[in-house]
Amino acid sequence: MRICPENNLLFLFFSVLNSLKESYEQALRRDDVKAIVLTGAKGKFSGGFDISAFGGIQDGTTPAPKRGYVSVEILSDTMEAARKPSVAAIDGLALGGGLEVAMACHARISTRTTQLGLPELQLGILPGFGGTQRLPRLVGLAKALEMMLTSKPVKGEEALSLGLVDAVVSPNELVDTARRWAIDMLERRKPWVSSLYKTDKLEPLPEAREILKFARAQTRRQAPNLKHPLLCIDAVEEGIVSGPVAGLWKEADVFDILVKSDTCRSLVHIFFAQRGTTKVPGVTDLGLKPRKIKNVAILGGGLMGSGIATALILSGYSVILKEVNNDFLQGGLGRVKANLQSRVKKGSMTQEKFDKTLSLLKGVLDYDSFRNVDMVIEAVIENISLKQQIFSDLEKYCPPHCILASNTSTIDLSLIGEKTKSQDRIIGAHFFSPAHVMPLLEIVRTQKTSPQAIVDLLDLGKKIKKTPVVVGNCTGFAVNRMFFPYTQAALLLVERGTDVYQIDKAITKFGMPMGPFRLCDLVGFGVAVATGTQFVMNFPERSYKSMLIPLMQEDKRAGETTRRGFYLYDNKRKASPDPELKKFIEKARDMAGVGIDPKLAKLSEKDILEMIFFPVVNETCRVLAEGIAVKAADLDIAGVMGMGFPPYRGGILFWADSLGSKYIFSRLSLWAKTYGGFFEPCPYMADKAAKGAPLSSSNNDSMQSRL
Repeated sequence: MRICPENNLLFLFFSVLNSLKESYEQALRRDDVKAIVLTGAKGKFSGGFDISAFGGIQDGTTPAPKRGYVSVEILSDTMEAARKPSVAAIDGLALGGGLEVAMACHARISTRTTQLGLPELQLGILPGFGGTQRLPRLVGLAKALEMMLTSKPVKGEEALSLGLVDAVVSPNELVDTARRWAIDMLERRKPWVSSLYKTDKLEPLPEAREILKFARAQTRRQAPNLKHPLLCIDAVEEGIVSGPVAGLWKEADVFDILVKSDTCRSLVHIFFAQRGTTKVPGVTDLGLKPRKIKNVAILGGGLMGSGIATALILSGYSVILKEVNNDFLQGGLGRVKANLQSRVKKGSMTQEKFDKTLSLLKGVLDYDSFRNVDMVIEAVIENISLKQQIFSDLEKYCPPHCILASNTSTIDLSLIGEKTKSQDRIIGAHFFSPAHVMPLLEIVRTQKTSPQAIVDLLDLGKKIKKTPVVVGNCTGFAVNRMFFPYTQAALLLVERGTDVYQIDKAITKFGMPMGPFRLCDLVGFGVAVATGTQFVMNFPERSYKSMLIPLMQEDKRAGETTRRGFYLYDNKRKASPDPELKKFIEKARDMAGVGIDPKLAKLSEKDILEMIFFPVVNETCRVLAEGIAVKAADLDIAGVMGMGFPPYRGGILFWADSLGSKYIFSRLSLWAKTYGGFFEPCPYMADKAAKGAPLSSSNNDSMQSRL
């Protein structure tokens, strides 16, 4: 019998699982049913549990199932304990709850391209349908922990070698093979074994304890702020030590706690926010189809230009890289080649794939090859007159349909294109360094940018595996605009007595990949001063101007590239504190005319976090109020993917709302009285605080009305 539960079993919701239980019970009652094949409609299986249900469980509007209902009552007691064998026929995806359902069957047949995995930890929970118990018994403890803790799926062939599936066949043979396999089990020609009670893949207990100990240590080191990976390991261990049934109940208890946790709320918010960035009112609802982009030209082969070129050729685009002279061109081509070679060294790219990918790149010194390109991305230095000249040249050489994009991080796009007649096809394509690694693509539109150009760039972003966020045109756009107070607040604190390294330590402990001073060293002082100058010029009333970095530049410090910045760097670029830093801080303090504030010299970690991040929240509120972003969730994603704000805190505004608008407003108001306008709360925040409303509840109908 073939069972296809409602909704194609594509996303499991409780109604689907109840239907699955009823179908099994019916099949078990019928004398004409000898064995069971479980698959999805049209050969597809299941992408996992319907995550939208989490919101209802968390806020109490959707009743949660009773403890262990799915893992024990449905999958263990109904499916796995059935007196008739069942086989899962899997194509497409078998992720999360989908794989857990498949593992409760007595055998699994998949196709080569099927992806199988348990990615629940990405949502702040653990596999809650028996996955912590069955996966170790099918593939071994070490591999099971790796799959769960990294959330990385495996494909059909690897799953077969691991023992996760029993056979790999073509899609056309899938269901028939599963039928034959089920009958063979019934007639004892093939083994009929419950996954929950397999023991041959489990390591001996002493070895298992060592594996679990190592996994815990590694998890604490890599994710010190997260509890749910450790609780997942606890559930696995319970099954190893006390038996699989005890493990199932431990898993159920932990799942019930985690699904209502702040971490789960935050990560589920990020999950949906990321998928919502491609919905842009007034653009994506017009019915426009993306045009096909085959050939892309890039101007500038520096760090950004070469990174963008790498991202494009990795996704199969033909790329022309233009530079002003041969030395610069060879340097740019060499950087792209090095980016690809690092993949070969890591084993993620074959030499054959390397050669094929690199063949998509062509270097030029003139515009002759630009006559057939579909998009140009300018990635030269942040110089307005240079960019204006480039866009005037592009208008002459590129075809009329060609999108003219700039990778500028701060300069007003209207200024860049003001000397052209092609302003409807001028758009910002702001990548983040390194461009072939960082996941965010800011798509910046002006009042004159056509919806078609936006749709085209959204499609390209998706194809090169970036998360695109459409934002409005202003100094710094979204990410850099939101986070310019990040470094400025840190400089203000240091000039008044807070220790540089204490600040960076507190910020990284909070979950940022690095603190503001380590970040300055990484991007380089030249970039830091250039971008900082733009904000001081455009927002003088709320900027903090410090001379600390310019003073350090006079000492020929430029950050990590010169091995001297706020830190000292050895041959392996390992950072260590610099005892000479104090003299620059003292000189900057004298120039600013400020003294050491005893309160700021002894700040707690909590106060450091708030004085660094609350100005960021304040500026993010301005960005939202001005309609630079479509919605607050877009800004949360921009901060997470552009600046490394910890996703398990839900993004900058989601995190701020967990603290409350009244609290943040009161703290900023207090600091503004003491330290000046840099901390002054914006009118938007004042309004939300007065109403006790969340900062993310924007009154804007859409960004387009404000551009």
